[in-house]
Amino acid sequence: MEIKIQGLRCEYLNNPLGIDSPRPRLSWQLVSERANVAQSAYQIRVVHNEAEIWNTGKCLSDQSIHVPYDGPPLKSRQRCTWQVRIWDEQDRETAWSDLASWEMGLLDPADWQARWIEPEGEIDKEHFQPAPYLRHHFVLADRPVQSARIYATAHGVYELSLNGSVVGDQILAPGWTSYQHRLQYQVYDVTEQLHSDENAIGVILGDGWWRGEVGPESMRNVYGEKLGFLLQLVVTFADGEEQMVVTDKSWQTADGPIRQSDMREGETYDAGLEMIGWDTPGFDDSGWIPVREAPFPFDNLIAESAPPIRRKERLSPVEIMTTRTGQKVVDFGQNISGRVRFTLQGQAGQTVTLRHQEALEKDGTFHIEEGKKAPIMNIGLPLQMVQYTFKGGQPESYEPKFTTFGFRYALVEGYDGELRPQDFTAIAIYSDMAETGSFTCSNKKINQLHSNILWGQKGNFMDIPTDCPTRERAGWTGDAQVFARTGSTLMDTAAFFAKWLGDVAADQDQSGQVPGMVPSFYRAAGKSHLIFSGTDGSAGWGDAAIMIPWTLYQVFGDSRVLEVQYESMSAWFDYVNKRVQKINWHRWLNPTLWLNPAKRQRYRNLWDTKFHFGEWLEPGETMPAMLLGIMGSFVFSRPSVASAYYKHVCDLMAETAAVLGKEEESGRFRALSAAVKHAYAEELIGPDGVIKPDKQASYVRALYFDLVPADLRNNMVERLVRMIRENDTHLGTGFLSTGFLCQVLTDEGHLDLAYELLLQDTTPSWLYAIAKGATTIWESWETVLPDGSRGIGSHNHYSKGAIGEWLYRVVAGIEIGAPGYKEIIIRPRPGGGLTHAAATIQSMYGPIRSAWHIENNRFSLEVTIPPNTSAEIFLPDESGPQRVGSGSHHFTCSLS
Repeated sequence: MEIKIQGLRCEYLNNPLGIDSPRPRLSWQLVSERANVAQSAYQIRVVHNEAEIWNTGKCLSDQSIHVPYDGPPLKSRQRCTWQVRIWDEQDRETAWSDLASWEMGLLDPADWQARWIEPEGEIDKEHFQPAPYLRHHFVLADRPVQSARIYATAHGVYELSLNGSVVGDQILAPGWTSYQHRLQYQVYDVTEQLHSDENAIGVILGDGWWRGEVGPESMRNVYGEKLGFLLQLVVTFADGEEQMVVTDKSWQTADGPIRQSDMREGETYDAGLEMIGWDTPGFDDSGWIPVREAPFPFDNLIAESAPPIRRKERLSPVEIMTTRTGQKVVDFGQNISGRVRFTLQGQAGQTVTLRHQEALEKDGTFHIEEGKKAPIMNIGLPLQMVQYTFKGGQPESYEPKFTTFGFRYALVEGYDGELRPQDFTAIAIYSDMAETGSFTCSNKKINQLHSNILWGQKGNFMDIPTDCPTRERAGWTGDAQVFARTGSTLMDTAAFFAKWLGDVAADQDQSGQVPGMVPSFYRAAGKSHLIFSGTDGSAGWGDAAIMIPWTLYQVFGDSRVLEVQYESMSAWFDYVNKRVQKINWHRWLNPTLWLNPAKRQRYRNLWDTKFHFGEWLEPGETMPAMLLGIMGSFVFSRPSVASAYYKHVCDLMAETAAVLGKEEESGRFRALSAAVKHAYAEELIGPDGVIKPDKQASYVRALYFDLVPADLRNNMVERLVRMIRENDTHLGTGFLSTGFLCQVLTDEGHLDLAYELLLQDTTPSWLYAIAKGATTIWESWETVLPDGSRGIGSHNHYSKGAIGEWLYRVVAGIEIGAPGYKEIIIRPRPGGGLTHAAATIQSMYGPIRSAWHIENNRFSLEVTIPPNTSAEIFLPDESGPQRVGSGSHHFTCSLS
């Protein structure tokens, strides 16, 4: 059968505009109904201005992902089209693929002819200010237009329009990065939006992350006190001539109807101040005032490299209710990060208010407690409020522009009219990553768990991986690393994480320390906080700098992310290694340390210093206990946690160095790993296999990170199993180890217990939240208490959703055999009374599917393997592996 080539991508993107990689990588997929299809060679040709600039010829290689461009150096704004053909396993040539393209951005700061502009006006550091509106009128030369590109970015966030129409469909650009080091610009094709004569550009600026509230303490003006904008429009005519329109002091500004916009607090809009046609050529702007030029550099500007933030799912209300206290509440049935679009009619000057929350109180009422601060941590709860003032006369529709909320419920205040379901739409907002994982099974609660995990990711992957979409909204590194494998299975996170890792590297200090939250607004503001910045460099959190690049390499076969991040990875490792050499002061109170040089050396292979969060939020942990634990860690550290992660990153650095051809460094890391394992066994594991603290997490971590001596392994596994049983078959892990728990039990021969934990529905468990009506993953196992009252933590915190990895790897049985799923292992392990399960992962090579069902004690398995890959199939009867190529395959075995 014919082989088709499709899915051509450049740097993970479809026909990208404005990339700045000097050697863009090209990937494609093969599609065929024939089995055992493999690529034996490929040929790529690249064209610029109808001239071929690179032709690989026939390359004898099976590589079909991440092939780097290797032609002449690429120039700013250069547009390239490309296509590929391949030869199959029998050396038969295919037809050329359809054409794809990429376009370079502005590669040199000197390419920017525009100037940064800022609205004139007084700076008010204490209060929110109206959103500035900017406009510029220009006349286009009377010639046929070949192409037109806008290059734009902002200090703040922006919405751009041309001749009265919004440009593009992404929102909240330029996103959030470590602005002082890296500020993304966007590129738009506006060829079809230009008029032949008079034209007008309009821009609205919002505070965004630049000067709006960020982080747990609701800090403001972190990156600057004034908003700014930068734009360069390049029009290329059919004769090759160009016209450029840039931001400069000729632009004008005015306030408009957006009286306040903040990412956390919300938006205030007065429709009576609307300026009809303000972004069109004929608008009378005589009342507007000039902007000022601002002397900002261009050397921190980078092309946007990750999927932009977009409006995604639209949700209609499932109920509009009146609470016992008379509150009017709209229930959208799903906890999301986003905002509400509504259509209502009111009198001129009347104001309607929408407040947003994730959950109702035990009695079904909508509780308002914004402004409350947590002790010591000083975490403030944002308003999450929209206020809209009607202009009157007709039904009016409104959707906020520069804010998002974490919510399922919206409280409507100040409106006496009828609230109809058709008048409200909740809009989910997140980075536009493709969904790559799907899972279903015979247990509806597990299916809901999978849905909750996915929605938790959608609610928090908005340009950075936040912890929650309500309170802190910060890029906590620990949360990201524990969820990276699950998240990269559910969605195509490759470009998303690669962009964020650039900020991780940018925000490392000279010592290599990684902040607890990235981007680090504390470092940008030059401020500190006892907990939120004093805890930077914690094990399990800072280790994201090493663990996430390795995960991306495994899932996407991307070795360049290791190359790009290796300096950052090494800097973090060196930071850890220097602290490992020190011994915590309280150890010196033990005379044996003075008298035993070998013991001293072992402690110099353990991370026994500095603050560490530790396991974090284990079941039953209260706020006072958390705070005491934090204080104690500053004094006594957490050596069992920190040293385990030290050993693990030794292993990952050894693997990374080997992939990059750094064999000598790889050997050094392996030797360090062995020394850490020996020291851990001698000093932190008792002769009976007991670890202090004697908790489930300690054993899970030691087993998963291969820290356990062979002669103690059975004892420690049995100790873990006994602790689970003694806890009435409930888990006892927190942030760091929950994702490993079921995998460890599976690997150690306790698959049935892993399933029992998965299916447990009383607290603490995954399904307890399902029983309480959760539609996302909770931060704490007790976010809602058994009596229905509030516990601690947010209702949308994806970390504990790391169990999703186990659903794919074990229940469905899809495992990585070689990086990027070039080789696949299919090994489903049924249990827990499930009668069927199916999962699909959209890999770089194409869809991988495993679907099984059990009937009359007979196990049947349907497998789909994408072209140019191979797989080993393991059945539950423990028969030897069967190796297969691409295509659909069917297997059966008896379970008796």
